[in-house]
Amino acid sequence: MPLPKPPTKRAARLEPTAFANTLAVSPSKAEAPAPKPSRSSSVSKTIITAPLPVTLSAPAAKARPAAPKAAPGQALEALTPTVYPADKPKASRAAPAAAPAAKPSKAGRSSKAGAAAPKLFVLDTNVLMHDPMSLFRFEEHDIYLPMITLEELDGHKKGMTEVARNVRQVSRELDNLAGGLKSSGIEEMAKGLPLDHTGHREAGGKLFFQTQLIDTPLPAGLPQGKADNQILAVVQALKIQQPEREVVLVSKDINMRIKARALGLPAEDYRNDKTLEDSDLLYTGVQALPADFWERHGKTMESWQQGGLTFYRISGPLVPSLLVNELVYLEAPGAVPLYAKVLEITGKTAVLRTLKDYGNQKHSVWGVTARNREQNFALNLLLDPDCDFVTLTGTAGTGKTLMTLAAGLSQVLDERRYSEIIVTRVTVPVGEDIGFLPGTEEEKMSPWMGALDDNLEVLARGDSAAGEWGRAATNDLVRSKIKIKSLNFMRGRTFLNKFVIIDEAQNLTPKQMKTLITRAGPGTKIVCLGNLAQIDTPYLTEGSSGLTYAVDRFKGWAHSGHVTLARGERSRLADFASEVL
Repeated sequence: MPLPKPPTKRAARLEPTAFANTLAVSPSKAEAPAPKPSRSSSVSKTIITAPLPVTLSAPAAKARPAAPKAAPGQALEALTPTVYPADKPKASRAAPAAAPAAKPSKAGRSSKAGAAAPKLFVLDTNVLMHDPMSLFRFEEHDIYLPMITLEELDGHKKGMTEVARNVRQVSRELDNLAGGLKSSGIEEMAKGLPLDHTGHREAGGKLFFQTQLIDTPLPAGLPQGKADNQILAVVQALKIQQPEREVVLVSKDINMRIKARALGLPAEDYRNDKTLEDSDLLYTGVQALPADFWERHGKTMESWQQGGLTFYRISGPLVPSLLVNELVYLEAPGAVPLYAKVLEITGKTAVLRTLKDYGNQKHSVWGVTARNREQNFALNLLLDPDCDFVTLTGTAGTGKTLMTLAAGLSQVLDERRYSEIIVTRVTVPVGEDIGFLPGTEEEKMSPWMGALDDNLEVLARGDSAAGEWGRAATNDLVRSKIKIKSLNFMRGRTFLNKFVIIDEAQNLTPKQMKTLITRAGPGTKIVCLGNLAQIDTPYLTEGSSGLTYAVDRFKGWAHSGHVTLARGERSRLADFASEVL
């Protein structure tokens, strides 16, 4: 076979940069469509297998493993179609475009190709004090801790308060994360600590400590010595150093977030502690049945009576929207109203059980009768022995404490279901504190229990036939069955056959609520009372309150119930004041 004509251009005239750019093809370019036919395509048909006189570098040979070999003197245009001067700019443009596509993405950081880069969250000290597990609640994003944050944590680690315990827990978590380092060098620390090293698989990001001094001047109006301003300086420096990433300050301090936004720095509140973003979405425990309930569910409904109560088994489109122990009602003009509780849900069917009417004087509880629909629902839950945990929320004057005390005394003194009543509450003053109180634990707690004394006075006044001596004896008997306890001494206790009332539960944190509820032993019933509009504890909102947390977590459990009381029954003055003030 005759050899082809010699090439018009010699290979020695090629520049090394053009030669390297041509042969180092990225994996993404290998999948590009074939170029248009040129002079090289016609020459490639006559190529014979022979060694190339030019020595290729290792990366180039690896990038083109399937390239055919040419005989000595063969035109290099057959192998590299992009050697023409007009094609050189095209080759130089293609090489940088292929580099990002070939770069491997970090595992666990992005589920979709082309997704945004993970954010870098700079945590303020109060976030770690509020939630010690906040390190692991940012999913795939990274966390940065300034050195001043560690200094502030060190200053709050002593003591027996809730903040001190949280700080010590944060220190232990940071120590466990740092224990995964192979060396104590700054280089390895600067690469970041994987947050999933200690078993928290939900955290896919890394933890970065401040390993070098950051000298970024702040505006002249901000003093340099304050810790908050130093954290703002760190955020500003990180934003300049890493312009390709979104750097966000996370703080529970409203003023700090305002200062950050005034400096042009993104800042957010720590929202992971909030059960609900909007308190209007809180589970009410009560649902109104549709007006056509009997028409749509009457054909397939089963009903029977047992123990003076009526049971209904329904199936239809309403069942998926029901929860166990949810209270339902149907009120229509000219028809008998239906008040029932969802007893059980099995597949596509639900069993409803009618409620006892405590609005009737015959069924009064220690002289207390229900004045509205929600109070009747609440008394049914309070007197149900199968309901171990009850939460009642509502505005002032809705009768939460009075009904709970009446139900507790009825089951302690009359039915002997529980041995005694234990009442506790958070000691958060409305105004300025009056200082330390003298006496024993119960004497110290007695000024905080004015609501208890007022309601006991109402309950004792109901028995007018007993006379003054009879009422005095009743008061002594009632008070002997009621114990007032402080929250500070609840840890480690176990209540057996007790009726526990947690008053003003809206001022509890989720961790304090968990501590109290887990004190329950066999035969104990816990009732939480509160008004989410009267939160006095700092850093707590309606969405992050322990009462909201308990209502949301216990909904649908077969042994718990919740009712939101909507109508006040204290007095017309109190009702009008709660609406207009």
